[in-house]
Amino acid sequence: MLTAILTVVGYLVGSMPWGYWLVRIFRGEDIRTQGSGNIGATNVWRVHGRRLGIPAVLLDTLKGFIPALLATQLVGHGSGVLAGAAAMLGHYRPIFLGFRKGGKMVATAGGAFLGVAPLVGVVAAAVWLLVFLATRYASVASMVGAVSLGLWAWLLGYPWPVIVFGGFAAVGVLLLHRANLGRLWRGEENRAQLKRKRAPRANPSASL
Repeated sequence: MLTAILTVVGYLVGSMPWGYWLVRIFRGEDIRTQGSGNIGATNVWRVHGRRLGIPAVLLDTLKGFIPALLATQLVGHGSGVLAGAAAMLGHYRPIFLGFRKGGKMVATAGGAFLGVAPLVGVVAAAVWLLVFLATRYASVASMVGAVSLGLWAWLLGYPWPVIVFGGFAAVGVLLLHRANLGRLWRGEENRAQLKRKRAPRANPSASL
């Protein structure tokens, strides 16, 4: 019974569309009509910069971390996996947006693994960062990091529910990045700009 309750709580927490809410509150705009149309932290950061992007990353991560950690501590790894998976499902199809399209689950999956298997979450986050710095493709970093989850869970000796969870998380992230894979194949995927370009200063003499 407790596992069922925690799973439902995980879905509800995961359904909190923080990317959408942050942009709506602080910009009065709908992130679903901007950039890629995704409510996830990557699109928020790309469109509105780090002032909203960083909070979106942290909140999307926490909504996977908190339910998974509570369930793991209160019941065990199996319950933690279910709560973390439910949080990811909530992020993908949030009840608070009428079950319409949500995010691609990357940050929420990372948070869930930090709650269920902290070492796996930390190593996968390091993989994400290294791949991102090497390629500047957030999508490539997300897919490689996700695919590595099950491998790290196995190598670090976590129980089979965590290993299986890693496999399912990887499949989910890859499926939600199908469009990105197509753009990568065509050479159309946008690289992240680590530094924003400054607008050129006006030449005072030009108006004289």
